[in-house]
Amino acid sequence: MKNYKLIIQYEGTKYSGWQSQGNTTNTIQAKLEGVLCKMLGQPVEIHGSGRTDAGVHAKGQTANFKADTKKTKEEILEYLNTYLPQDIGVVHIEEVPLNFHSRLHAKKKTYMYRIWNSEIPNVLDRRFLYHCPQKLDIEKMKEASAYLIGQHDFKSFCANKRMKKSTDRIIYKIDILKIGDEIQFIFCGNGFLYNMIRIMVGTLVEVGEGKRKPKEMPTIMEAKNRELAAGTMPAQGLTLLNVQY
Repeated sequence: MKNYKLIIQYEGTKYSGWQSQGNTTNTIQAKLEGVLCKMLGQPVEIHGSGRTDAGVHAKGQTANFKADTKKTKEEILEYLNTYLPQDIGVVHIEEVPLNFHSRLHAKKKTYMYRIWNSEIPNVLDRRFLYHCPQKLDIEKMKEASAYLIGQHDFKSFCANKRMKKSTDRIIYKIDILKIGDEIQFIFCGNGFLYNMIRIMVGTLVEVGEGKRKPKEMPTIMEAKNRELAAGTMPAQGLTLLNVQY
């Protein structure tokens, strides 16, 4: 038995997220498992570092699976990229210790949310960013984002109202970059709650629009009330960049 670690890229536009679901096979996990099962002639369960939602993309999703096979890792890589859909690709494969688990052993995850901040739409990249025509105040958003850095209870930024586990998370770094008409929000943390990044970006955008003040952020967090934060931003702007172990 061998344990393989994969680095995967995918465009999430047409998929129902990462995780396999009983009512559909249109998920990233299901597509990968389907090809692996066909190749190896045995049931295969693949574990991702986390569940990206419907419409969310990945540049460096990490996953692992165990299999009893004589195929080389190069043969596995070639087979996967031959038979997977064109919007899913495996960019790296390596053999890892049997006890490695892509979700349980993850230490840091980095995501990016892209906004096109112009009255003129970006047609060619429309599936990878959110179009916001109203000009945003970058400095105000940076000021507000500083309150989110560190270890906090992020319940106010969690879309799962029935969350019973801890909602404490650590955000190590937030970068807000303006590159031409594009604004990139880059979050690095030890983990993120359901829709957490999209809700944080929505709240920061309201600061950038002048609808909120940066100093309101601590009050929102302390309330532990989802209704005090902004709405959830659309999925297409979010990409999982990488996972660190």
